[in-house]
Amino acid sequence: MKLLIPFLRVLFFAIIAFFLFEVIAGTDDQFSFEKYPMVQTIFWGLVILAIFIEVVVGALKTRVFNSLNEKAQERFEAYEDDSYFGKLYTKMLDSKPIEQEEEIVLDHNYDGIKELDNTLPPWWVYLFYASIFFAVFYLAKYEIFDGDSTTVEYEKEVAQAEIDIAEWKKTAKDLIDASSVELLTEASDLEAGKQIFTTNCVVCHKADGGGSIGPNLTDENWILGGGIKNVFTTIIEGGRPGKGMVPWKNDLKPSEIAQVASYVLGFQGTTPAAPKVAEGDVWVEE
Repeated sequence: MKLLIPFLRVLFFAIIAFFLFEVIAGTDDQFSFEKYPMVQTIFWGLVILAIFIEVVVGALKTRVFNSLNEKAQERFEAYEDDSYFGKLYTKMLDSKPIEQEEEIVLDHNYDGIKELDNTLPPWWVYLFYASIFFAVFYLAKYEIFDGDSTTVEYEKEVAQAEIDIAEWKKTAKDLIDASSVELLTEASDLEAGKQIFTTNCVVCHKADGGGSIGPNLTDENWILGGGIKNVFTTIIEGGRPGKGMVPWKNDLKPSEIAQVASYVLGFQGTTPAAPKVAEGDVWVEE
């Protein structure tokens, strides 16, 4: 049994399965293999199953073939050769069968070893033609039409990736830091900030922000600076070393710290019931 025939069947099945997955789940800018890792698992599982079936079927065919008489074996081989993959196999090789090798024997004889004048297999010839076409295309692109070198292409892709990452970070709430945080004004964010403040901050700053152990949040004075960026940093890193507020970076997500910082700034200009004496310096935003 020719080993290439089952290989061709498995390859044909793999190509069909790949294109089916792409038609069903793929998109214009992303392969289904990249978009859904489970697709890879299913695909390779099917390929392994196809190989297993070919091995089992091949073993059964071999047992059946060995149990046949000579004429039946000839008919069996003729049937295999006459199948679609059998014809494809023969066409790809384009070689004379053993029975007709006498027609292409050359006059060279080396200690009884004779040489056949077989033509090159079509698959090899087509691959050679393809390599020539690729070489001409490659030469024209990079030498005649001044295409970008691999270094330039890499630098362009890195620059584009940096732009894409920067855009992604704008909407990735938990990747914000003191340099990118902005004052939140949505009611949902401020309500979430109020819940965080009520749970964690009231004990030191009071519910109205007037201050008790912690400073008054309603006046214009700030110990470590006002504004969303400074307040965000203070909540993350904590107050002054050795005293003041503990850092909250291990307890709250960056998005939650942005919410509570925005809520805290909402105390500015309000009148608490029993305000604590102002601490720090008057802060004016640049």
